[in-house]
Amino acid sequence: MKLVVVSAGLSVPSSTRLLGDRLAAATVGRASGEVDLRVVELRDLAVEIAHNFTNGFPGRALSAAIDDVTSADGLIVVTPVFSASYSGLFKSFFDVLDKDALAGRPVLIAATGGTGRHSLVLEHALRPLFAYLRAVVVPTGVYAASEDWGAEGLAERIERAAGELVALMPTPAPMPSSAPAGAEAAVPAQPAPGRADGFHVVPFAEQLAALRV
Repeated sequence: MKLVVVSAGLSVPSSTRLLGDRLAAATVGRASGEVDLRVVELRDLAVEIAHNFTNGFPGRALSAAIDDVTSADGLIVVTPVFSASYSGLFKSFFDVLDKDALAGRPVLIAATGGTGRHSLVLEHALRPLFAYLRAVVVPTGVYAASEDWGAEGLAERIERAAGELVALMPTPAPMPSSAPAGAEAAVPAQPAPGRADGFHVVPFAEQLAALRV
């Protein structure tokens, strides 16, 4: 399965990227099969996103990012909080997607901020955005304020949200079970000697002997 993290962090290192990495690790750890993990750093795509608005064509890097996001089995989206909402860069990226690109796709929403007072950004900004895009948003959103790193509760929210995302992602098809060791493959039954197409065939010698009796 393919898991894509979209991070709108601007600094290096970034607490937004760190939260995305921790959510991805928890999701991969709960998945039952192999996971193809991709990370889209919107900071590196800012210029191409702006050009897409002016000329209507995505650049090579932006086109690759769009392909990753629209082909993902599950998405983790993380934004820093700017002016009590998602960042402009975050919103701009999802504005360049086709309006039906995320329909039915499982999405885990997350955000970072300097204070816990902005935690409702998940419910009044991110969740309505992805509901409009007809994505399937997991019940648990994860917000991490500066004081949450290393504090009790963040790890539990990360694990709960990751479990909900995995539950919505498609599970790999089971491999055909192999026969137990020593077992022989089923062989079609062969006709018993003297039988053909379900009829008993009496050898000519037996028929001749019966006439002589």
